[in-house]
Amino acid sequence: MNKKSLVGILLAAVISIGIMSGCTAPKNDAAKSDDANKKYLIACDSKYAPFSFEENNKYKGIDVEILDAIAKEEKFEYELKPMDFKGIIPGLTSNQLDGAIAGMSITDERKQSLDFSDGYFVSGLSMVVNKTNTSINSEGDLKGKSASIKNGTAGAKFAEDNQSKYGLKVNYFDDSPSMFQAVENGNADFLLEDYPVIAYKIKVDSESKLKITGEKLTNVDYGFAVKKGANADLLKKFNEGLKKIKDNGQYDKIVDQYIAK
Repeated sequence: MNKKSLVGILLAAVISIGIMSGCTAPKNDAAKSDDANKKYLIACDSKYAPFSFEENNKYKGIDVEILDAIAKEEKFEYELKPMDFKGIIPGLTSNQLDGAIAGMSITDERKQSLDFSDGYFVSGLSMVVNKTNTSINSEGDLKGKSASIKNGTAGAKFAEDNQSKYGLKVNYFDDSPSMFQAVENGNADFLLEDYPVIAYKIKVDSESKLKITGEKLTNVDYGFAVKKGANADLLKKFNEGLKKIKDNGQYDKIVDQYIAK
C-alpha cells in the first residue's frame, strides 16, 4: 500500500468518526431537554378546604397555592389532579401520579411506601361534635360512641387503632362534606378531622352545626409525597422551593389568607 492510499484511508476514517459523533450528539441533548421539560402529574384532595377546594371552577387553597408558588420558583411544569384522598396513595405507588400535596400527615407507616418532603404545615387531629352535644369533652368520653371518619386519613387510623379500646362504631366516608354531614344530622356522635380544616369550615360556614371539643389528639407535619425511591428530583425541587417561599414571605402570605394566627 503506498503512502497516498494510507493517508486517504486514515482521512476517511476521521471523517466517518466525525459524522457519527455529530449524529449522536443531538440525541443526548434531546434527552436532557426531555428531562428539563417534564410535566409532573400531582394530586391534591378534591374536597379539603382550606388546603384544596374548588371555587368558581378553579382549585385554590393552601396546598394548591404553595405548590404553584414552588413550581414558579423552581421552574417546573405540573398538571394538578384533584381526587378523593383514598385514591392518592395507591396512585403514587402504582406510578399513576408523580407526586401529591393533599394535607397528608407524615407517618412511619406511610414512609414504608412513600418519600416525604420537609414538613410544610404543622397540623393535629381534633374531635368534632354537633353543637348540641355535651357528652364528649375529652378522649375519655369516646367510649361506646359512633365515629364519622374519612377513608385513608389520620382520623381513620386513630379510630381504627382505638376501636377496641373505646368500643367505637366506625362509619367511613369518601370525602369531608359527607363526614361532616353525618355528625350534623345526628347519624354519628363525633368526627375526627385535622384542626386547620375544621377550624376553617366552622369559621366560614355560618350555618355549620359543628364545634371542636377537647384538646388536640395529635400533632403532626403535613408533607409533599412521592413514591418511595422515585421522583427524587421532584422532591428536591419541592424542598428547595419551600425554603425559598418561606424566606421571601410568599408562604406566610398564602397561609394567612385561610388560617388566622
